[in-house]
Amino acid sequence: MTAPIRTRSGGRAARRALRSAPNFTMLSGIHNKIPTCEILSGSQVEQIDAASMDILENVGVIFRDEIALADWKRIGAKVVGERVYLDRGLVRNLIKTIPEQFTYHARDPEKNIPFGGNRALFVPMTGAPYLRDLEDVRRNPMLEDLAMFHKLSHMLPAMHSSAHHIVEPYDHAISQRHLRITYSSMKYSDKTFMGMTTSPKNAEDVIDMCRILFGAEFIKDHAVVTGNCNGNSPLVWDETMLGAMRAFSRANQPVLCSPFVLGGANTPASVAASVAQLNAEALSALAYTQVIRRGTPAIYGHYLSTVSMKSGAPMAGTPEISLMNFVIGQMARHYGVPWRSSASLGGAKTFDAQAGYESATTLSSVMHAGANYIWHAAGWNEAGMHCSVAKFIVDAEQCAMAHRMAGGVNFGDFEEALAAVPDVGPGGHYLGHQHTQDNFQSAFFMPEMFDNNAVEQWVAEGSVEITARALAQAKKLLSEYQEPKLEVSVDEALQAYIAKREREIPAADELNQSF
Repeated sequence: MTAPIRTRSGGRAARRALRSAPNFTMLSGIHNKIPTCEILSGSQVEQIDAASMDILENVGVIFRDEIALADWKRIGAKVVGERVYLDRGLVRNLIKTIPEQFTYHARDPEKNIPFGGNRALFVPMTGAPYLRDLEDVRRNPMLEDLAMFHKLSHMLPAMHSSAHHIVEPYDHAISQRHLRITYSSMKYSDKTFMGMTTSPKNAEDVIDMCRILFGAEFIKDHAVVTGNCNGNSPLVWDETMLGAMRAFSRANQPVLCSPFVLGGANTPASVAASVAQLNAEALSALAYTQVIRRGTPAIYGHYLSTVSMKSGAPMAGTPEISLMNFVIGQMARHYGVPWRSSASLGGAKTFDAQAGYESATTLSSVMHAGANYIWHAAGWNEAGMHCSVAKFIVDAEQCAMAHRMAGGVNFGDFEEALAAVPDVGPGGHYLGHQHTQDNFQSAFFMPEMFDNNAVEQWVAEGSVEITARALAQAKKLLSEYQEPKLEVSVDEALQAYIAKREREIPAADELNQSF
């Protein structure tokens, strides 16, 4: 028999109110239960490892930094000029002390994130010199635009971090900009965040501000902020990045060691050979973090792109990028270190079908590759030249769906759900069954940004495309934003520190390297 549709006093209205009520609760850190995509055999992993070690031993890596060169000499590495030749035994001995797992500590302890192994987090894009704003206009951003993205990051459940300079605030001098960026990350969100590594002095300022926010003793043995250090492929680490790396590693804060790959331009035109070079570059930096401080957290990083041989432009969403993600994931697990990838990349100029295809392809591969630090997960477009508000919103919902997928199949209510089958019987429907009524909200993900209605209803409601829907959602979120207030004494101390450093650092359109 067909189960009768049951109604209860106020039930439908209560459910409708629950669906429409805003919920800004951050999703738990990703617990990825999907089997990782292991496309290499064990012998192929060993082959890439051997090739990378051969590069380190016989080709060497340039460290353009006197302190780093002295550090390598001190522990017995062969140094010729700026080129360091690393013995594979030395490298393996160093990287074995990198923690495979740790916890990211947020201002709100409820938003702490277990990290490493099959634990991961989503982080918005950073570094965009332009934005597409709330009216979808492409322009230079200001500090208030950065604050807007930090507010959205705080409110979007799938974003586990507020990152740092999601967009560049052009209304502040480059030499002082890092201070305002760091304060914005801390002020408008109580999630974990990233720290600027644009110069060693800037990195030191970030660490000082973290000591103010969390306490100097606390950050000695708790990860509270993430730095990123990009390599100059092929096989070069420069003074700026290495100095910033030292600031973070000495403070026992995690740093992403990220070779910057433009496949076919600064790596060989081969997936396997590109990974062999990238792997050597990442290992050299990971090893150096342990020279700086044994046991400090470090993350195997990279930025992946392939290059169009027609134009020289970087490409996103290509099959080779997915393959490299799978292979890099295997290599990171081979060494027992957590790793970073980039999720929602794209080269489209607007939030169009190209942007969606590129980002979905990359996000899917990153999830199946088992990445831990999933960066550039929201907003990225135009090869990182702009952050799109509309795409930021939709990407975050895509991340929420990926979060749900990563949780695997829920067998918790299997018997209860199965009991509905004889209740409904052949030819019936489940819409009115009590199990459906009790579980419909959690059983299947219901996207808010996708329109699944009939075309007639879509037309009747104004034929609103996804960009307009997303911008309307962003405006709604911002109207409902409630600032997670800093403690008054902490806020005053942070502002006093910024004022002091802005007096000490001359306002200039160049990075602060000296003050």
